Amino acid sequence: PGNNGGDALVVARHLKRWWFDVSVVFTGNAERLSGDARHALDEWRSSGGTLLDAPPPSRRWALLIDGLFGIGLTRDLSQRYAALADAINAIDAPVLAIDVPSGLNADTGRIMGRAVHADHTVTFIALKPGLLTLDGCDYCGRVHLCDLGLNAATLLAPSGVRIDSGIVSMALAPRAANTHKGDYGSLGIIGGAPGMAGAAVLAGRAALKLGTGRVYVGFLTDAPAYDPLQPELMLRTAADVIALDNLTALAAGPGLGRSPQAQQLLERALRTPLPLVLDADALNLIAAHDALARAAPARSGPTLMTPHPAEAARLLHADIAAVQNDRVAAALRLADQYRAAVVLKGAGSICALPDGRWFVNTTGNPGMASAGMGDVLTGIAGALLAQRVDTGMALLAAVHLHGAAADDQVKNGIGPAGLTAGEVIDGARSMLNRLVEGSPLTDD
Repeated sequence: PGNNGGDALVVARHLKRWWFDVSVVFTGNAERLSGDARHALDEWRSSGGTLLDAPPPSRRWALLIDGLFGIGLTRDLSQRYAALADAINAIDAPVLAIDVPSGLNADTGRIMGRAVHADHTVTFIALKPGLLTLDGCDYCGRVHLCDLGLNAATLLAPSGVRIDSGIVSMALAPRAANTHKGDYGSLGIIGGAPGMAGAAVLAGRAALKLGTGRVYVGFLTDAPAYDPLQPELMLRTAADVIALDNLTALAAGPGLGRSPQAQQLLERALRTPLPLVLDADALNLIAAHDALARAAPARSGPTLMTPHPAEAARLLHADIAAVQNDRVAAALRLADQYRAAVVLKGAGSICALPDGRWFVNTTGNPGMASAGMGDVLTGIAGALLAQRVDTGMALLAAVHLHGAAADDQVKNGIGPAGLTAGEVIDGARSMLNRLVEGSPLTDD
């Protein structure tokens, strides 16, 4: 009914001119079309094209082109258009969506009641956040950007930016030959309550393999003598780790639990001036205790937070649906409220900084929906902070590298089903070195 339909009519006219057999189902009101869309309709008719009210039954199609609704959709599809979306989705043929699959909110990635499930989406001038996060990841298929010969960033400052692999080489420089472990920082990790020791160990292994000079893993109770798979880790009590005077960064939360002891340790962590990663139960404790919620944004040192949607909802005293309905807005609220660099994890993770800038990450795959993945991200982010990378840069590089490593593992036949967090650590180490040392990547 609008300009998206006008674009579809232009596509139809060109395909007809190229001798394709094209059927156009027109759902709008010709008298109410805008100037450009009305012109496209007139040209379609002038070319000998006709209009149908519904898809012809019992016909096979080589391609379906979706030009029902574009980026302006802000309400749920009416019954008529929902039925059309269902009809498109039921036909056994590839679907190409124009600008955005009809029914998908281009700003948030939320399904507006019903949506067309596209195999390819051609979007114009610039990317839209809804194509890259939440349900957009499943409904857009492969996204193609057609800039129409325009440099959009020179016309209007972008509201957000997609992260690419260049962020990793910007964060870390190749290592000099004349160097030692002290040049690469010391990270302390606070977590590992009884029954959850593995979370802290995973974070420690990730930090060690991502280049930290020394990694101390602190447990709430007596620490194991050593990690038999990673004996280079130094295992202590959490209280002992916080008391160390050689740390260059700290991470709190993996397997921390919510006990009074965990709360006391987190209070101490928040008082340190060190760069601090907050994850998992550290976030839940902050959400549950007003004193911690006040202490977090008042820190003298930089803070990096890694909530999933449920943790974000607790921190914002909202529900998960509200967070997911506008992931960009939720991430920006968290960054502002807690004066932290924040990643709202999920399909199309959203990274937000306290100055109002935000970024979307498109690496990662469904294999990451398994235990321990968040602990590994904490370890990667902690490793970069310990190596004195700027907090915002560390956030973006860690999130991108985490997902890219999982993608690399899947390309090598590991997952997505059954992909483990430990396997992602090894992939991240390999990818980090390839990017920082300038070795070519096998992927595009």
